[in-house]
Amino acid sequence: MPSENNKRIAKNTLMLYFRMIIMMGVSLYTVRIVLDTLGVVDYGIYNVVGGIVTMFSFLSNSMAVASQRFFSFELGKKDYNQLKKTFSITISIYIMLSFVILLLAETVGLWFLNTQMTIPENRIEAANWIYQFSILSFMMTLFTIPYNAAIIAHERMNVYAWVSIIEVILKLLIVYLLLAFTYDKLKLYGVLIFGVTSIITLIFRTYCKKRFKECRFSFFWNKSLFKEILSYSGWNLFGALASIFNNQGVNIVLNMFFGPIVNAAQAIAYQVNGALVQFVQNFMTAARPQIIKYYASGEKEKMVNLVFQSSKFSFLLLFILTMPLLLEANYILDIWLTHTPEYVVLFIRFIIIAALIDSLSHSLMTSAQATGKIKKYTSIIGGVMILNLPVSYLFLKLGYPPQTVFILAIVNSVICLSLRLLLLIKMIQFPVKRYLHKVVLPLLMVTSIAYILPFLLTIELKEGLSRFLIVGFTGLISSLICIYTLSLNKNEKSYIVPLLSKFTKKIIK
Repeated sequence: MPSENNKRIAKNTLMLYFRMIIMMGVSLYTVRIVLDTLGVVDYGIYNVVGGIVTMFSFLSNSMAVASQRFFSFELGKKDYNQLKKTFSITISIYIMLSFVILLLAETVGLWFLNTQMTIPENRIEAANWIYQFSILSFMMTLFTIPYNAAIIAHERMNVYAWVSIIEVILKLLIVYLLLAFTYDKLKLYGVLIFGVTSIITLIFRTYCKKRFKECRFSFFWNKSLFKEILSYSGWNLFGALASIFNNQGVNIVLNMFFGPIVNAAQAIAYQVNGALVQFVQNFMTAARPQIIKYYASGEKEKMVNLVFQSSKFSFLLLFILTMPLLLEANYILDIWLTHTPEYVVLFIRFIIIAALIDSLSHSLMTSAQATGKIKKYTSIIGGVMILNLPVSYLFLKLGYPPQTVFILAIVNSVICLSLRLLLLIKMIQFPVKRYLHKVVLPLLMVTSIAYILPFLLTIELKEGLSRFLIVGFTGLISSLICIYTLSLNKNEKSYIVPLLSKFTKKIIK
C-alpha cells in the first residue's frame, strides 16, 4: 500500500476517532440520564418501537452501501461525468423508495406495533407517538444518504468529526430539556430526537451541494445504469434485511417473550457495543473507499493487502477496547448506571464476542461489494443470517433464557465468516490460506495469551477500583506485547513504530 494512501487512511481514521470519542462519551452519559428520566419500561418501549422503524430502514441502508460503492468506483476510474449521472440516478431511486417505506411503515409496521408488541396499556399512546416521530426522523435522513456517501467516497472524514461535535451538543441539550420540562418524557424524547436529526440532515446536504459538483440533482435517466444500481441495491437490500433480522428482529422476539424490561437490558448492551464498534467502523470507513478504488483500477494485490490489514487492525482495535469491559463489566455498569437491569452483563459479554468475530468480516464484505456481482454472495450469507431469527424464536418458545439468542448469534457469526472466505475464492481469487495464516492464526494466539494474566487477577483480587485499574493496565500491556510479537509483520512494525514514536514525542513536548 503506497505511503500516500497509508497517510490518508491514517489521517481519516484519526479524524473519525476524534468524532467517535466525543460521540461515545456523550452517548454513554446520555444513556444513563435518559434511562433514569424515562424509567426502564419507557426506555425499553422507545428502543423496541424505534426498532420497528429500523427494520424498514434496511431499504435505505442497502442503498447507502450501493451509493458508496458506485461513487468510489467512478472516482477510482476518474470518470467525473459518470459520477454526476450516478448521483442523479441514485436520488431518483431514493424518491421511489421513500414512498415504499412510508407505505410499509404506516400499514404493516403500525399493525404490528398495536397488535403484536408487549406494551403496557397505559403507554400505547406514547408508543404510537414515538413510532410516528421515528418514521419522520427516518424519512428526514433518507435523502441525506447519497450526500454522506459522497463524503465517504471523497474521503472527507473531517466533515463527520465537526458535524458530530454539533450533534453531541444538541443531544446534551436534549438531556437538559428532558429534565427541565414536565411534559410526557417519552413523547418529548421522540420529538427532540427528530429535531436533532433534521438539523444534522440539513448540514450534510448543504455541505455537499457547495463542495461537490456531482451533488446537484438534475433529472437524468439511463435505463442500464438504473438497472445496474437497482440490481446491486436489491441484493444488497437482502443482505441488509438479514442483518436487521439478526439484530432488531431478535429485539422484537425478546419483547414478545419477556417484555420491555429485557428490551431495556438489550438496548443498553447494544449501546455499549455500538460505542465500541465505532472504532472498527471508523477504520473501515476510512479504508473502504480505497479498497474499492484499488479494485476499480485493477490493482488486485494492493486490494488484498489492504483487506488483510483492515481485518487485522479492526479486530485488534476492538480487542484492546473490550478486554477491560469483558473482565470488569459488573464494576463498570455499577458506576455507569444508577440501576442496572437484569441480564445486561451477560448480554454485553456475548454481544462483544460476536462483534469481535464480525470485525474480521467488514473488509471481506467490502471486497465482495467492490466487484458489483454480489447475487450469489448475498443470497448465501443473507440466508444464513436470517436463520438466526426463527432459530432464536424456537429456542425461546422451548423455554430457554433470553441470553440464548446471543449465543446463537455468535455461532451464526462464525458460520458467516467461514462462508465469506469460501465465496471470495471464486469472486476475486482471494488467498484464503494466506489469510488464515497471516490474519486469523496470529489473532487467535493474541486473544488466547493476552487474556491469561488479567483474567487470573480478576480471580485473585477483590472487585473495586484498585482491581479495575490493575486489570485494565495489565490487560493493555499484555495486549500490546502480544500484538507486537505475534500479529504484526515486518512492514507493519516498520510503519507503526515510527508513528507511535512521533506521537509519543508530541505528547512529551
